[in-house]
Amino acid sequence: MNSAVQFVKHKALSASEYILTFLKWVFLAGFTGAVCGLVGAAFDVSVDKATGLFSAHSWMIYLLLPAGLAIIGLYELFKVKPHVGTNDIISSIRTSEKVPILLVPLVFIGTVLTHLGGGSAGREGAALQIGGGIGQQIGRLLKLDEKDLHLMTLCGMSGLFAALFGTPLTATIFAIEVISIGVVYYSALIPCLSSSLVAYFITRAFKIEAVSFKIPSIPQFDALLCVKVILLAGICAAVSILFCAAMHGSHKLFKKYIKNEFLRIAIGAVAIILLTLIFSDRRYNGIGLTVIKDAIEQGKALPYDFVLKIIFTAITIGVGFRGGEMVPTFFIGATLGCTLGSLLGIDPGFAAALGFIAMFCAVMNCPIASIILSIEVFGAGGILFFAIVSAVSYLLSGYYGLYTSQKIMYSKLKAEFINIDTKPL
Repeated sequence: MNSAVQFVKHKALSASEYILTFLKWVFLAGFTGAVCGLVGAAFDVSVDKATGLFSAHSWMIYLLLPAGLAIIGLYELFKVKPHVGTNDIISSIRTSEKVPILLVPLVFIGTVLTHLGGGSAGREGAALQIGGGIGQQIGRLLKLDEKDLHLMTLCGMSGLFAALFGTPLTATIFAIEVISIGVVYYSALIPCLSSSLVAYFITRAFKIEAVSFKIPSIPQFDALLCVKVILLAGICAAVSILFCAAMHGSHKLFKKYIKNEFLRIAIGAVAIILLTLIFSDRRYNGIGLTVIKDAIEQGKALPYDFVLKIIFTAITIGVGFRGGEMVPTFFIGATLGCTLGSLLGIDPGFAAALGFIAMFCAVMNCPIASIILSIEVFGAGGILFFAIVSAVSYLLSGYYGLYTSQKIMYSKLKAEFINIDTKPL
């Protein structure tokens, strides 16, 4: 009898531990998601207003120079290193490294200023920095231990991502997949999902629309089309390496030859202004969602769009402007895919959607998140095609990536652990 009682007590104690852990993370992550949802709503509105002002007034391109100087000035004033970014957020999840508390407002303000002057950058990469910083600071205020702090950082990343992009499941999987490639942090599943859902519902309450596109048509699957899709994914993987090289290389070159940060960002601003005037088009400034939408929904893109977007973004981020690389990645993938579609005999709009996912997967090294992203953004109708481009681009992009603090834990070539950093060039 006593043994039976002991057995029941043991099982009850074990069950209570799981239940309490579940409740703990639903509460902590839910609170983090609420904060991220509110900040994300404010961030989205601010960037949209800045983008709207830039689009409405042609002279605002000249504000890029003072905006850049203001960004560096703010970082100098508050003694935060200007190069602190997404890499540091990712690195902090594996180490005891602290994210500066002032990073959150500085990235927020810096990204808005960048878009106000027409810098070529996105929002979601900045969101990872803001969200990760929020999550970590909440964890520190609550005096959580180091392992819980890492989970709180992931909660913040997924919460802000979901708030801005409107894809809570992608945000969840991306956060737990992007840190160590080949190893998924399943312990972060409930925390990240809770944070993502709360942030998502808050931004929807503010009438902030989720990002989604309508594919004109999804072709029937056949062997020839499969070969064409594989070829498209392979080309996207090659261009992704070029993009990563441009992003890392531009930063290194500017830093090597222009030591002064104020002068560096000033020269970069002048370069973007001149390029904008030369091409007499603002399609490469700012986020570029209109260009992405035209490529996917209307099958329209210029054949050199992806090249110029790489150049504009590499200069903008390389000299120190704030923002993210994720939406530029979508821009490059969609316009490249659209162009390749015309050459390969694939519907250009559908090919643009394939390029959108293939490029994201190649530079982020997150195949599962990429497949889920395709469902949340385009619907489930073409999931087999999107799975193919994700798998192919993941393998053929090699050990390259936008975030050099990522760890490739599992080889892309054979079944073995390797534990290496993504290559910067």
